[in-house]
Amino acid sequence: MIERAEVPDPDAMHALGMRLGAALRAGDLVVLTGPLGAGKTTLTAGLGEGLGVRAPVTSPTFVLARTHPSLVGGPPLVHVDAYRLGSAAELDDLDLDYEHAVVVVEWGEGLLGGVSDSLLEVLITPLRRGDDVAVTPEDGGVEPRSVELRRSGPRWATAPPLLG
Repeated sequence: MIERAEVPDPDAMHALGMRLGAALRAGDLVVLTGPLGAGKTTLTAGLGEGLGVRAPVTSPTFVLARTHPSLVGGPPLVHVDAYRLGSAAELDDLDLDYEHAVVVVEWGEGLLGGVSDSLLEVLITPLRRGDDVAVTPEDGGVEPRSVELRRSGPRWATAPPLLG
């Protein structure tokens, strides 16, 4: 199933993450795809808030993976930045707890084959208002984003829509 939404600004991206986080449970695998600055970490911070984990959720670029324990008795959030990883084997070397945590992997496209039979893919794309129209200080210097959710596998087969 594919769902799409337009997200106007970082606050709305964070709020979307909170809504998605409230729907996640232990064993869920989320892969975030989008260019640098698209809002992947902002979305993940919202996921963490929705899950009720210890904050702050920031980019784990230099540590590769960071675990945020739950403050409300739910699953921890394992936040992975796979940008510098070259293969699925390197991701496997991180020895992540896919079964008991919610695992969110930025830049994980193509690295997670066979890890789970269910997957939530989130594609974030900046929306350009035309090649000749620049983002201006009057609009806050913010470009809206298109967010596409691709849900696959038994976990998501009967789940209600996440964006509506």
